[in-house]
Amino acid sequence: MNKAFFIAILSLTLFFSSELTYATTDETVHCPISFHIEIQDWDTVNKILPKYSFFTVIDVESGKSFDVQRRAGSRHADVQPLTREDTKIMKEIYDGSWSWKRRAVLILAHDNLIPASMHGMPHGGGSLPNGFHGHFCIHFLGSTTHRTGKSDLGHHLMILKAAGRIDEYMNNLSPSQLLNVILVTIKNGDKGLVKKIGISDQKEFKKELKKIEKIEAIQWTSPQTKESEKYSFATEIPVEVNLFLKNIGRIRTTLSFTLVRTSPLSPWKVNIDPLLTAIN
Repeated sequence: MNKAFFIAILSLTLFFSSELTYATTDETVHCPISFHIEIQDWDTVNKILPKYSFFTVIDVESGKSFDVQRRAGSRHADVQPLTREDTKIMKEIYDGSWSWKRRAVLILAHDNLIPASMHGMPHGGGSLPNGFHGHFCIHFLGSTTHRTGKSDLGHHLMILKAAGRIDEYMNNLSPSQLLNVILVTIKNGDKGLVKKIGISDQKEFKKELKKIEKIEAIQWTSPQTKESEKYSFATEIPVEVNLFLKNIGRIRTTLSFTLVRTSPLSPWKVNIDPLLTAIN
């Protein structure tokens, strides 16, 4: 099947699907064409996409796609948009402003669709005549950052989102792990994921959730806390938070988050009202 036609079909599927469901088990789910979706670890991807290889990036939320070339990267792929048109499409995906925020993507290479995560900030060196001043990074399962040598949780969440496995992952987290995840998703501005694991006592939660758009930067430190007892239904975790808000500036405070569940077998949910109140 022609690649352009396949991308068009996949884009329509992503656009009209409220949730990805094509890879919800550990088994590879085959499409009715030669392409199939499969999580690949970095060591494997490093061979599939060697330096100077070309491939297509498909944004999961918008369905838009653009072509890139891998230029460098030892623990993740440092890539550049191939042409000025590809740069234009990538910037449209980020609503016209370059950003470090992670996005779930599918990498189309040969007969594979590989779940991955990208950010949208030009940095470092770049040599293609594409109007993109530098390169950006694409992470795969097992990728690490250059600076820390560790896996980036924000990228990991987007990889799972692209693979359709994010619910399974979040439903099995402890309270402190889930709290860390929701703060990462808030930092990333992913209101869809926040709604999956966040709750509020506010009547208009969807409207209140727009407040996180005011957050330009957020850092947090979770004190060492004892995990909830095996059969508990609620727990409270204090977090030291450093916020930088649009038109307001820096706010430093300690927020106490309540996490609840309806049964010992149910997933935890995070009440994010303390953060929403702090943004006011």
